[in-house]
Amino acid sequence: MTDSTGNKRKHKLFLGNKIRRLREQHRLSQAELANRIGLSPSYLNQIENDQRPLTVQVLLKLGRQFDIELTHFSEEEDDRLVAEMRDCLEDPLFENEKILLPDLKQIVTRSPAFARHFLSLYQAYHQTKQDYVGLAEDVTVDEAVRSIEGPQFPYEEARDFFYYQNNYFDELDRAAEQLYREQSMTPGGGETQFIRYLNDQHHIRVSLDAEEDRLRRYDVKRKQLVLSRQLSVRQRIFHLAHQICLLDQKQRLDDIIAKARFTSAESDAVCRVGLANYFAGALLMPYSLFLKTAQQERYDIERLQIVFNVSFEQVCHRLSSLQRPAESGIPFYFLRVDAAGNISKRQSASSFHFARVGGACPLWNVHDAFAQPGKILRQVAQMPDGKTYFCIARTVSRTEGGFLMPQKNFAVALGCEIAHAPQLVYSVGIDLNDKEAAVPIGVSCRVCERTNCSQRAFPPIGKKIQIDENEREFLPYRFET
Repeated sequence: MTDSTGNKRKHKLFLGNKIRRLREQHRLSQAELANRIGLSPSYLNQIENDQRPLTVQVLLKLGRQFDIELTHFSEEEDDRLVAEMRDCLEDPLFENEKILLPDLKQIVTRSPAFARHFLSLYQAYHQTKQDYVGLAEDVTVDEAVRSIEGPQFPYEEARDFFYYQNNYFDELDRAAEQLYREQSMTPGGGETQFIRYLNDQHHIRVSLDAEEDRLRRYDVKRKQLVLSRQLSVRQRIFHLAHQICLLDQKQRLDDIIAKARFTSAESDAVCRVGLANYFAGALLMPYSLFLKTAQQERYDIERLQIVFNVSFEQVCHRLSSLQRPAESGIPFYFLRVDAAGNISKRQSASSFHFARVGGACPLWNVHDAFAQPGKILRQVAQMPDGKTYFCIARTVSRTEGGFLMPQKNFAVALGCEIAHAPQLVYSVGIDLNDKEAAVPIGVSCRVCERTNCSQRAFPPIGKKIQIDENEREFLPYRFET
């Protein structure tokens, strides 16, 4: 944000539009709100018009007055919305109407709800366009219909919901922590305790079976939970915790899903599974204990695996959810990709932005992980907007049991803004202040603005390619800037 002279205003909060919007939502006049929080109407008017910064004292008073978390006033969500909208607006659909970045930031600041509706509308448009292409390419009409009715859009809708919640659900997280205490559970505790709980509290019997087509099956009438023998002990424990959530937290899940207002029953179902998985992770790694241990171990993932008897991926996922007000951890981003570059999981508590469509930047170290299975890779990377991040990446693999069963291979990445990197054990031996060593990455080739990237696979959307048959440059594409 800049002042009237064009100078940047740093380290101060100018959130006038958010304050005004909050006041109007509660149908209060400036004089009424000013009186409630002990300010003069003129002072509040200056805050709402960004003529005065928002002080910590005023911020706390507003939080108490409206019973909202201080994260409501965070600028991180606005940054993500701006990045998401900028991504969408690079589509050729909008090539005749360019919106400048300052205008885009003003739109998001004044009406974040409009920005979210725009993103949902664009996602629906993009999905329809993909379905149309699939319809034209499919061999038979039946196959095309199945393509259109596939689960991709519900998964994306639910994934976006988690993304905008910063991958943190306070009531669900605290409920898991409370159950952990009430049952006197211990870090890395075995499955026996969960089996006993299901039997004592819900009269459910747990059995193992040679299930080949499913990992878990709950028979409501017989009150029997059947787990596949192909699951490892860690996986069985996670599925038990998942089932406990579905039974104990049904009303909470219903409330969260109702507030999300998804567009289909399929999205509701996908979100319910995701929330149950979230609860399971929170039960195996209860918030306060896990955060304290993570800080003591300098976020050493392999050490945390041992303490809590969970997988590498589960630890990464849990670290990305530590955003409890007044007790937050490092705001990590987390993602999982396959060898083809498809992103199957993405969460971010930071302003780091993932592409909504297409793959990730090929210069990102998450792709290099497949060439060095099991090794933790480290990278300092800088995005086009100038923000620098510290990222670690490693492959994770699992089989469904047996030599002849297919193996699933993924790479996971966990990262944070460079300012938090000294807290991580993985930063040892790396000069975090060497800006020239930072790898210049982007969101994806289609929306990346970098003009000098030799790894670029495609020219950016909306840019005209410049071709000279008499020249061949080192860069794969030359385009208008």
